[in-house]
Amino acid sequence: MGAYKYLEELYKHKQSDLLRFLLRVRNWQFRQLSSVHRASRPTRPDKARRLGYKAKQGFVIYRVRVKRGGRKRTVRKGNTAGKPTNQGVKQLKWQRGLRSKAEERVGRKCGNLRVLNSYWVAQDSTYKFFEVILVDPQHKAIRRDPRINWICGAVHKHREIRGTTSEGRNNRGIGKGHKFNNTIGSGRRAAWKRRNTLHLRRYR
Repeated sequence: MGAYKYLEELYKHKQSDLLRFLLRVRNWQFRQLSSVHRASRPTRPDKARRLGYKAKQGFVIYRVRVKRGGRKRTVRKGNTAGKPTNQGVKQLKWQRGLRSKAEERVGRKCGNLRVLNSYWVAQDSTYKFFEVILVDPQHKAIRRDPRINWICGAVHKHREIRGTTSEGRNNRGIGKGHKFNNTIGSGRRAAWKRRNTLHLRRYR
């Protein structure tokens, strides 16, 4: 086994003494830093490389801190001014994951970069910490590399906001196989609408 494989196996045992100590120290360190900041190198190089990161010009790592928990409805004094079915304020859950939220925050901060992927690095009772891999689409090292220059196309602007990153597709319920039949054809609503619309063709 190579070094990256050892790292991968290590992270599968997060309750081991070594990793418990390491994560506790990292949590403390990350809490002292600002909520969105650039990391000089990936905390988990094996995971970053599996998700497309290369230690070359044009690739950037940002670390993000996201508050854990559900999403409270933002209404004044809990007054939703609606029907009883929609009067809930607490115990509501956001329809996307916290990793998706982390990607979006970085994408807003670094508007000139493209979000490639992201991964978990640490968490405590209050926060989750993620690292986001970004790519500079203007850099010649990226534009000339046939493996990654697909991301330079204009259709890949703000992938994180449109739900086309790995986490975004996961949140939308998109995948391959019989388990994802409800989202065939872009998404859940599109699939439902297409299957429930009466198509009366002129020549049929």
